[in-house]
Amino acid sequence: MEKKDLQTAVPLIVGWYQNAKRELPWRADKTPYHVWLSETMLQQTRIETVIPYYARFLEALPTIRDLAEVDDDKLMKLWEGLGYYSRVRNLKKAAQTVVSSYGGELPGTAEDLRKLPGIGEYTAGAIASIAFGQGEPAVDGNVLRVMMRLTACDADIMQPKVKKDVTQLLREVYPEGEEASDLTQGIMELGEVVCIPNGEPKCAVCPLNAVCRAHLAGETDRYPVRSPKKARKEEELTVFLLSCGDKIALHRRADSGLLGGMWEFPNAADRMTQKEAIDCLTQLGVSPTSCEPCGKAKHIFTHIEWHMTGYRAECRTAIPQYEWKTAEEILGSCALPSAFRFYRKLLEKECSDKTQ
Repeated sequence: MEKKDLQTAVPLIVGWYQNAKRELPWRADKTPYHVWLSETMLQQTRIETVIPYYARFLEALPTIRDLAEVDDDKLMKLWEGLGYYSRVRNLKKAAQTVVSSYGGELPGTAEDLRKLPGIGEYTAGAIASIAFGQGEPAVDGNVLRVMMRLTACDADIMQPKVKKDVTQLLREVYPEGEEASDLTQGIMELGEVVCIPNGEPKCAVCPLNAVCRAHLAGETDRYPVRSPKKARKEEELTVFLLSCGDKIALHRRADSGLLGGMWEFPNAADRMTQKEAIDCLTQLGVSPTSCEPCGKAKHIFTHIEWHMTGYRAECRTAIPQYEWKTAEEILGSCALPSAFRFYRKLLEKECSDKTQ
């Protein structure tokens, strides 16, 4: 990877972004808190999905101090459906540190930003360059793809050293001030809408088409080089929608691990037959008076794939191991992970049917 290639590309990307950028809510206001929030929400999540969440979140929690003090259930409800919930838990932890150590204002250097929970190299670089105008790159998959095609570099982008090397090389050519902000957002934009990950890159409208080594060689399909991902682990679960009178059972997951601290419908490992489900509920002590299949669902996490079988059961006993809430309370104030979206929709339908 040649440094001169990057030096040539920088003004081309900045000029293109200034003329072609999309109008997005967080681009109209570079308040550090807003940049931090948008970059956190945009990790692993499509822009179209993020926009309404971003607006709703800032309306409810307009300052970092508000975020630091918000009730956990309200916070999770604001995030419900975005997934990757460790992001929002770290947002609150970091906000509390910002209030206690920085007077409620984000620190202005990438070095200090990296010390906050949930802020790694990429997010620190994005905040530092976009909000504070520092010559600090933010390298993600979009940026790596653009850089590898630009320089026709065949290094494996799945190797941490490659990302580190690209970050350092970019840092050496990064501008300061407004151009730092434009370059960070410009490379991201280029990777999202022109130098795209799936399908043919739109080289005809790319500002780098005269200098991109992969394009000039007709080999854009060769880059970036990426070693195969490990296959996701598949897990079978049985999910229970349990009613006792007008209350539905919920369970709070452990604070650590997958979906830590989130509400969920009671569930058990393995796929159960109807008889096995009844036996399981009997052993739990809920004494089901009925237990009927209510559908199957699948949810894909980064490294795990859940295959779920659901049962709807009426119970004689509201055992204390669970929280029992009305369907309206669950839908209105309890954040359920998107993994359980299929079964949440069953509750929504039941509530809708009751009001008709």
